[in-house]
Amino acid sequence: MENKRNLTMLTDFYELTMANGYFASGKQDLVTYFDMFFRKVPDAGGFAVMAGVDQLIEYLKNLKFSKEDIEYLRKRGMSEEFLGYLENFKFSCDVWAVPEGTPIFPGEPIVKVRGPVMQAQFIETMVLLCINHQSLIATKANRIVRASAGRAVMEFGSRRAQGFDGAVYGARAAYIGGCSGTACTISDRMFGIPALGTMAHSWVQLFDSEYEAFKAYAETYPDSCTLLVDTYNTLKSGIPNAIKVFDEVLKPKGFRPKGVRVDSGDITYLSRKMRKMLDEAGYPDCKIVASNSLDEYLIRDMIQQGAQVDSFGVGERLVTSSSSPVFGGVYKLCAVEKDGVVEPRIKISENVAKVTTPGVKNVYRLFDNETGKAIADLITLSDEVVDESKPYELFDPDYTWKRKTIENFTAKPLLVPIFENGECVYESPSIGEIQKYCLEQIDTLWDEVLRFENPHNYYVDLSQKLWDEKHRLISEKKKN
Repeated sequence: MENKRNLTMLTDFYELTMANGYFASGKQDLVTYFDMFFRKVPDAGGFAVMAGVDQLIEYLKNLKFSKEDIEYLRKRGMSEEFLGYLENFKFSCDVWAVPEGTPIFPGEPIVKVRGPVMQAQFIETMVLLCINHQSLIATKANRIVRASAGRAVMEFGSRRAQGFDGAVYGARAAYIGGCSGTACTISDRMFGIPALGTMAHSWVQLFDSEYEAFKAYAETYPDSCTLLVDTYNTLKSGIPNAIKVFDEVLKPKGFRPKGVRVDSGDITYLSRKMRKMLDEAGYPDCKIVASNSLDEYLIRDMIQQGAQVDSFGVGERLVTSSSSPVFGGVYKLCAVEKDGVVEPRIKISENVAKVTTPGVKNVYRLFDNETGKAIADLITLSDEVVDESKPYELFDPDYTWKRKTIENFTAKPLLVPIFENGECVYESPSIGEIQKYCLEQIDTLWDEVLRFENPHNYYVDLSQKLWDEKHRLISEKKKN
């Protein structure tokens, strides 16, 4: 179970100044629609991985303003009418989200919110914080897992994470992305992510000799013995002492060693030598674990160069996504509802990438029925129906002459209901189910989308009706 904290006031202050202003102008009950989407895949990759929905759900379930919150806002000059509303606050929005573990792409709504403007606007900060952080780490983790080519990857980054929540939820996101476990114990207790770990160099240094350190550890943990062999000299003392302990302590008791870990040096070279020494000593089943500031590129190169590594421990470069540390999700108003009539809203910018897509929308992933592979994603207006029984013409929303007609396809809606009128209607899968779903969904993407350098551009298309609406509004706004 997660520790319950009141995070209601974890919001940008302008959300509160705007909310107070909505009351002053009588607009607090105006029904609005907001979309969260992102503009760029981290590390110039082909796709990102959705994560953080469960933490967003917990936040929305527990939205309430304490007496201390009310008094703080009173001192900041908020109106008594507004403060009276907050004292009896009840979340009443509808929320849709793309399920955790789903591959996601720039420009498409991954969270959709409908409700009174004060509420829908107020939750912006936490919507972005929850989804941006965990999607970033899940995406990085999946890159590293794919680079490992079937070898296990363990998340080892707690001590280098940005704060304790970065460690706890970073471990969760890394597991969604495909990691086999974490060094972060509390993430095991909270989420059921396997906590893994053996010893530090200090264990070896504490004893009078490396052999004594290994012997003591093997005697304590005979059924799960993994030894850190690079404290002094990996090949001259670490592996020979490990083999000696395996022979003298484990073998007589009927146990086999689980592994050895190397954390420094030329791991590709060392692992080949280590493998030969272990095999010749009669321990071909002893696994070799590598750590030390690894990332997807180092792991890929090591494997290509013949490294004899069975699993990887990856820390700082995973849990901070150090090569691309920002997931640029944004939260934008897309429609206003007046007397039951929905009026689309658009944001115009000199920066073309910042022009928003207006209206209340749905997102579909189109799958080829013969291959099972994803063809493209399609954003439509909410009242449109994609008829799978007929050919459907897709076109590039920027280069509209690029068109493709598809047949024999399935259109799967990506957004699922999370809250209805403020009540949670979604049952979150287990973390293991999310990880399994993530890996299955990534397998529906073509290899060209998965590559690290210059991945194929997976298309996120607009329906003709939505494209027409967007360009109608652009033309109208230009006249103003």
